Amino acid sequence: MVSPPRSAAAPYHRVKQHLLDALAQGRFPPGALMPSEADLVARFGVSRMTVNRALRELQAEGLIERVQGVGTFAAQLHRVSSTLTIRDLHDEIAERGHRHEARVQLAREEAAPAALARQLGLETGAPVFHTLIVHSEEGVALQCEDRYVNPGCAPDYLSVDFTQTTPTHYLFEVTALWRAQYSIEAALPTRQEAALLGISVRDPCLVVVRRTFTRDAAITIARLVQPGSRYTLHGEFAP
Repeated sequence: MVSPPRSAAAPYHRVKQHLLDALAQGRFPPGALMPSEADLVARFGVSRMTVNRALRELQAEGLIERVQGVGTFAAQLHRVSSTLTIRDLHDEIAERGHRHEARVQLAREEAAPAALARQLGLETGAPVFHTLIVHSEEGVALQCEDRYVNPGCAPDYLSVDFTQTTPTHYLFEVTALWRAQYSIEAALPTRQEAALLGISVRDPCLVVVRRTFTRDAAITIARLVQPGSRYTLHGEFAP
């Protein structure tokens, strides 16, 4: 067996690109069975979690279909969907060749009020983990991330150093992401958000509220606030 070429790209990205290339070259026609997780783990010498992340992203982009207990299949090409892929902000900044920095403003356990408890499928007053982090690119504040996490899904969340990794990356690694819900709007920041981002309370922002789930539980809900002058949301689709 010929080993795949070494690359400086993240391990999951190498796996993902290998499968993307195979799909683009027609080696897996629509409906064809693709390599198993075990095959990809052996071929690339990476963890099953790394392979699973690559497959999750391809599934979110509508390029593959995964059937539990059966396998992974190339998606039918007649399906067209509008998708939003959950990406790690650190990865986006690094791909531009820039420096990502994170300032942790808050990291603590709190009692969930009724509305938040409903969002996370918990009892009112149950413990939740709360972090507030400002992400910067080359010293310019790019995103204010206000996040609540279900301790049942990530019990060690508060022990993580989020100046060295991001909550998104950590939760990708320790949870089995099944689905996500988004709401996106143009809105003004709160006074606290404006102060943390170094903008005026009158500066329009892109506000994304994202909730993610395992198969049977809510993992996290996050409010992501980006100054409109510093952030662009874009995507693509193909028939």
